[in-house]
Amino acid sequence: MTERELEILALLKQDPLIAQQDLADKLGISRSAVAGHIMNLTNKGVIRGKGYILAENRYAVVIGGANMDILGRPAANLRVGDSNPGSVSCSPGGVGRNIAENLARLGSDTRLVTAVGKDAYGQQIIEHCQRAGIDMKNTLQLNDALTSTYLSVLDGDSDMHVAINDMAILERLSVDVLKSQQAMLKRAELIIVDANLSEAALAYLLSNYAEIPLFVDTVSCAKATKLKPYLNAIHTLKPNLKEAEQLSGMVIENYSELPGLANWFHNQGVERIFLSLGADGVFYSEPNEQALIPAIPVAMVNANGAGDAFLAGLAHGFIQDWPTRKSTEFAMAAAVVALSDLATINPNMSEISVNRVIKESLC
Repeated sequence: MTERELEILALLKQDPLIAQQDLADKLGISRSAVAGHIMNLTNKGVIRGKGYILAENRYAVVIGGANMDILGRPAANLRVGDSNPGSVSCSPGGVGRNIAENLARLGSDTRLVTAVGKDAYGQQIIEHCQRAGIDMKNTLQLNDALTSTYLSVLDGDSDMHVAINDMAILERLSVDVLKSQQAMLKRAELIIVDANLSEAALAYLLSNYAEIPLFVDTVSCAKATKLKPYLNAIHTLKPNLKEAEQLSGMVIENYSELPGLANWFHNQGVERIFLSLGADGVFYSEPNEQALIPAIPVAMVNANGAGDAFLAGLAHGFIQDWPTRKSTEFAMAAAVVALSDLATINPNMSEISVNRVIKESLC
């Protein structure tokens, strides 16, 4: 779907009886343009019948953090301990939220469960997510807490030099809150969880929803350790090599040892593991298949968000019933799209743009 179609779809989900003129007014376009988009959505099978009855899609639920990302980028090499000329930008971020936006932009029906404050950043995040096509009805908006912020500074090579996060509000995404959304969670095609959640929330989700494919983002070495007691509930795990070593207690000297590392996770109950190897690509493993896929060369603009786009690509492939290798190649191309824009989420993220990267990489 196009970005405008995603915006219209998000508004229709909020109000299925909304008039076309009201849609036009909200989007700042003509009524005839809205009618054209509605016709396209109908032809694609997204809208069925009068009253904008939406087709019942297989949907993913993402549970995790939503931040306002504040990004500092030096104009030249970073001088530590000094003031650096450069640029500062703000955009909605957070591991869970980033995965959800990428997944929605790829065309999958996506619902986000997170917590934001009733402040300027929180409202900006809600509105941005809705425009991207994310269903935000299950997100908490709190009067007595501030929306998370994530401050990062890049180095001269556009890689992250340092970051500070303020994510205290995510503790409010409690077990009781998650229990109140049980009916919606039980109907999900898959549930994506990021390890920023509290230990109690992770324990509840990984102990009570193992019958639904659970995709887990480890986030960092420190946060990955919270997952160790629940590895047998995880369908798809996406760590980098350091995080995998932290969880397993193994140290990998060379890539020939990756199959053994992956098998350790399988023995703990993880069905699929995708080991991020940075510039060397991705090693994926499931019980009957293992492979190392080289990275696609890319002129990196911003390293933030590539891993989130990768996991979204995996989830999108799973919803489409693609084989694991095809999903992995698609996810790697989605990461390339993410790396190619200064924003945390590339506004051009779509299934079309990802397939274009795949096609160009084969030339």
